[in-house]
Amino acid sequence: MATESRIGRRPVPLPQGVKVEIREGRIIVEGPKGRLEKPLPPLVEVIVEEGAVRVKPQEVRKKLQRKAKAFQGLTRALLNNMVTGVTQGFTRSLDIVGLGYRAELKGEAIEFQLGYSHPILFKLPEGVKARVEKGVGEVQVRVILEGIDKEVVGETAARIRRLRPPEPYKGKGIRYTGEQIIRKAGKAGKAGKK
Repeated sequence: MATESRIGRRPVPLPQGVKVEIREGRIIVEGPKGRLEKPLPPLVEVIVEEGAVRVKPQEVRKKLQRKAKAFQGLTRALLNNMVTGVTQGFTRSLDIVGLGYRAELKGEAIEFQLGYSHPILFKLPEGVKARVEKGVGEVQVRVILEGIDKEVVGETAARIRRLRPPEPYKGKGIRYTGEQIIRKAGKAGKAGKK
């Protein structure tokens, strides 16, 4: 018997109205907010019980036990995120800082004005919705992304942030809400030296 992962051995509780199914090497989770499907990682088996799901490592050679343990933890984390996604969903918010920087929702896309000579039209992937709100203080605009797939919401937020990463002198750009930008001193300190 392969030793079990500390995280992987904990069962994933299933709230009311959530169904988990394993079919043809894929995990399918259905709930009130939608349906998610992901490939089942190797070296593990998923046992659907009444009110919970357990992940067990498969019986493998000693060489593969460590890998099986790692995949057990990964599978449990993926299952937990899928169950949370179909019941509560995930949100990620970004702050846009900079004079004249704007964002506007246009159907299934967001149009950004980020100090370039042209606007940037960012198409939202399937399953991700966005809201654009007015910011407070130095934040001009706040963009809030929502969806049931944690991976897709996080990747979309990262792609939007890459459109104009925050710069270290004035902090202008797109950053995650609550992200601390380490500021650099400008060239003012060199003026007095000869």
